[in-house]
Amino acid sequence: MNKVILMGRLTRDPEVRYSQGESAMAIARYTLAVDRRRARTNDPNEQTADFIGIVAFGKAGEFAEKYFKKGTKVVVTGRIQTGSYTNKDGVKVYTTDVVAEDQEFAESKNSSSSYSGNYSGFGGAEAPVSEPAPSAAGDGFMNIPDGIDEELPFN
Repeated sequence: MNKVILMGRLTRDPEVRYSQGESAMAIARYTLAVDRRRARTNDPNEQTADFIGIVAFGKAGEFAEKYFKKGTKVVVTGRIQTGSYTNKDGVKVYTTDVVAEDQEFAESKNSSSSYSGNYSGFGGAEAPVSEPAPSAAGDGFMNIPDGIDEELPFN
């Protein structure tokens, strides 16, 4: 099985090209900075993130072009694909990319301090607010409102 799940921030805006032919297809390339859980040493200069190349084809590539910007925090599900080519100097170059099968935002527009885009959902309209959302407790978990115990599917 070849399955990868990554969460990180875009290091720059996606680079999008379109294939040649009758039905041109979008091919978006971007790099995710994915934080490591902990440093191996106490060296403050040690790299604490991995920079992973992502490729998105078709509708996923168009989505990345339209909504993803530098600094956007996303979750990408896909597969690792390796390849190689010979560069103009005659040197064989090996590549490793993640081919995106699913891409999602990992945080809301308002919670991202570095994201300056204007994404407000697929339809461009804000969802109506019926009641205030429960706030997060100090431990990072959401508080359950009083009187909702009977509606929960577990006890």
